[in-house]
Formats: sequence, C-alpha cells, structure tokens
Amino acid sequence: MERLRPLLERYDRILVFDTETTGLHFGQDEIIQFSAALVAIQDGAVSIVEEYDRLLLLPVGKQVPPEITRLTGITTQEILEQGIPKEQACREISDLIDGNTLLAAYNAHFDLSFLYHLFAAHGDPGCLKGKDKLDLLTVYRDRRDYPHRLSSAIEAYGLQDRVQNSHRADQDALATVYVMAAMAGEREDLLRYVNLFGYIPKYGPPRRPIRSVTYLPQPYNSPRPLYQTLPCNLNGG
Repeated sequence: MERLRPLLERYDRILVFDTETTGLHFGQDEIIQFSAALVAIQDGAVSIVEEYDRLLLLPVGKQVPPEITRLTGITTQEILEQGIPKEQACREISDLIDGNTLLAAYNAHFDLSFLYHLFAAHGDPGCLKGKDKLDLLTVYRDRRDYPHRLSSAIEAYGLQDRVQNSHRADQDALATVYVMAAMAGEREDLLRYVNLFGYIPKYGPPRRPIRSVTYLPQPYNSPRPLYQTLPCNLNGG
C-alpha cells in the first residue's frame, strides 16, 4: 500500500469502488451492489481505512436477470432481504467521497456512468462534481498485452493468493486496490492518468462521455503511454 503514497500527497483519500448491475445500459439497468475500499494515510501508514458494501433495492416488480445471478450469485430474494433504498445509498456514498477524494475503478467509465445516473435519480449529483477520476483499465492496457480483464491484471501482478476477480463488487473493489498498488510500484506515473480514459479505436469513444474526462484512442501494443499522446494544449506543452 505504501506505493500509493504519491497519490495521497495530492488527495486526502482514494475511493476504489465497483458495481454489480442488472445489465450494461445505465439508462435502463440498475446497480444492485455498490462496494468500495477507502484508502488513506492513517497513523503514518497507507492503508484501507474503511470498506463499504451494500446491496441496493430494485424498483417494485423488477428482478435480477438469471444471467446476472449466474455471474454474480446475487438473487432477487437476497436483495429483498438485505437491500437498502437508493436514496440511503446515495447519502452513504456521498459521505464516502466527501472532500478531496480521488475516485478509482477498473473500467471506471462503466461504473461512473451508473453512479452518475443513480445520483441524478435518487440523490445529489453535485457531490460528484469536481472529483478527479482514475481508470485502472486504461493504465493496464498501457502496461500489458490483451486480455485486459481484472482477472488478467490479478494474474499478471501475482496477486492470486491475496485477491480474486469474483464478479462480486466487494471482492473486486478490494482486488482493484491491490492491482493499483502493484501498478504504482511498477511505474511512478499513475497521476498522469487522472481524468484520462482510453477507448478501443474500433469501438470509438463513449456515446455519453463524462465531461471532466479526456478520452483518447488506445490501440493495443501502443509504443507510448496514453498520456504521451495528449494534445499539447492538454499536456502542458
């Protein structure tokens, strides 16, 4: 974790988070699990200072699709018994990201899109304004060849004995913390990726981009890190 100290010289804390959803489209699908690990300096050491894990109630009559249950193990009955209202989730997540907090995730555009939509409908989306964002998938594409799943990163950094890619948000958020720390130890350039997301050229940029993020094409096996392809006016040149 100490390798994350340079990030924490700029930010008071890092919220590493993950979601499980009923599908891929944030405008019509729902978050069913939101989990996070809050990384900060405590008693002089970099550590996970808080973990958060909640199931979110679905609208009345809506169920978890069978394919999502097969992937995540989350059932409609489990959500009915343990889920919290979305308004409560928004209040709790807002408290987690309060202040000078960096938001980090693996494939962050996906999770952030769902999070923005959740706050727009059930909370105060203003709490997300001005928050810097780090996508660890973008970083990993610059570091390793295809495939680029979270499980690929776990294996590449030899973290199998500590974490796993389980398709449950709580375990995947924790895995992302360890992957991020391994990346920080491998190369000291994570700050260069803040608010910079890559996309696969043949698929094009996201249809609904996040305004505070710069999106650039990121071909496989690029000879340069993505941040070195920034236009001069965005790269301080």
